[in-house]
Amino acid sequence: MRALGEQEFDLLVVGGGVVGAGAALDAVSRGLSVALVEARDLAAGTSSRSSKLIHGGLRYLEQFDFRLVREALKERGLLVSRLAPHLVRPVSFLYPLRHRVWERFYIGAGITLYDTLAGKYGLRRHRQLTLRRTLEKAPALRRDALVGSIEYYDAQVDDARFTMMVAKTAAQYGAVVTTRTPVIGFLRDGDRVAGARVRDLESGEEIEVRARAVVNATGVWTEELQRMAGVAVARTPAEQVSVRASKGVHLVVPRERIRLDTGLILRTEKSVLFVIPWGPHWIVGTTDTAWDLDKAEPAATHADVDYILDHVNAVLNTPLTRDDIEGVYVGLRPLIGQSGANTVKLSREHAVTRPVPGLVIVAGGKYTTYRVMAQDAVDAAVEELGHPVPASVTERVPIIGADGFEAVRNNRRRLAERAGIPVSRVEHLLGRYGSRVEELIQILEAAPGLGDPIPGAEGYLKVEAVYAATHEGALHLEDVMVRRTRIFIEERDHGLAASQEIAELLTPVLGWDADTVKREIADYRQHVQADEAAQREEDDAAANAVRLRGLTSSEAMS
Repeated sequence: MRALGEQEFDLLVVGGGVVGAGAALDAVSRGLSVALVEARDLAAGTSSRSSKLIHGGLRYLEQFDFRLVREALKERGLLVSRLAPHLVRPVSFLYPLRHRVWERFYIGAGITLYDTLAGKYGLRRHRQLTLRRTLEKAPALRRDALVGSIEYYDAQVDDARFTMMVAKTAAQYGAVVTTRTPVIGFLRDGDRVAGARVRDLESGEEIEVRARAVVNATGVWTEELQRMAGVAVARTPAEQVSVRASKGVHLVVPRERIRLDTGLILRTEKSVLFVIPWGPHWIVGTTDTAWDLDKAEPAATHADVDYILDHVNAVLNTPLTRDDIEGVYVGLRPLIGQSGANTVKLSREHAVTRPVPGLVIVAGGKYTTYRVMAQDAVDAAVEELGHPVPASVTERVPIIGADGFEAVRNNRRRLAERAGIPVSRVEHLLGRYGSRVEELIQILEAAPGLGDPIPGAEGYLKVEAVYAATHEGALHLEDVMVRRTRIFIEERDHGLAASQEIAELLTPVLGWDADTVKREIADYRQHVQADEAAQREEDDAAANAVRLRGLTSSEAMS
């Protein structure tokens, strides 16, 4: 925090989602001095609430957006093989076929093109499966709902964890990264944007951050920040960026409730529906509807949940019920498009503009192509600096934890012996921390009790809660429950039973007293209750109002 006000940076990035974190890493790895400020927590918005897929986007082939698909498939390949093999892993999907001849040819040709566009960055190629072979891999599917299938490959990621580790990588190379520091105004030097004024929500202090260029990477908040900068209307139509929010709702259900050996993709009348493996769970989603209410905490409605259940149950032998749902989460896609347009038809392309001197805006795009968006934004910002800057190198800069990952993974039995925990637990840690698992092993050697599972959230170890605060920038209980771990969506009680234990683990690291512990737990409980109350409402306006009332009462209590 002190560093923010002590120097003039080459680049100030506003927004700690995956694009902002990527821009900070891109810029600092070119030799620029960089600051990144985030209003809440890293990935607190869209970047923790995606479908958690790294993919090219099969449906964009039907829109003839071959460039976007090819670009995304290249990024997918780089992440799986070079940049983040510890965080991004291949996953297979079945595409059920309902028609015997034309659909197999039509969909098969599309997926063949999908594999071909990936080129040298491809994963395993697709396979045509008979009805019998499909049902062997997916006994949960109704026999009368399909005539066969096509199996193809994409990849998945823990989006919040990945975003945090991109930001952590940027910090490792020298970027100043702060959370809970919203921008409350922009600094001007004549017509030029020359930095921003931020507020430290932890202390209340206001800090002026001076920078030669500012990148607005705030996703669905793009237009709000643009207005704050005094950019009411861009100088030319080409510089006008219209960002609309599209709501995507996801359900989390137990793995045993759907008997599949693979993921699943289903066509709907509007878009596609995924059933995605997620450890001992499935993620089922998503919706695609316009959202113009509270952007910080979008709400799922009773109707949203019914929509997803109705579509997935159309192909399942044993339908899912509301009692099967362990968690629900909602994300907002930042789409580039025109007011009044159907969000399903809006572009997933990204836009980079410079509406006024010193300010670069990057918006739109998709999670998979974050690195390209970041590179384009920094390329535009570099033009503001007036001196030569090296080209982007992030195509060759691994995310923290990737270096030496395979060698460390091959030594997992030795690591388990050192830590005094089962090999399966080390494998779990490797999939979350990569080669940085050594740091957690060292903590366990000094405090073996932290190797125990967290009561009420046994999928995680106590050491992970401690490490979230010591090494990963977590400042509040919610940061750990919702983003550093995924306890909020993975436990039926959203982690309420584990909240006391986790708060006590954080206490010595963050210097909390007894009153702070009580307040953190109460705030988190209110967050959970507001979320659950919203899901009982039928429409967006009612759900949004209920959720905001719950969160407001929590703030008042605090």
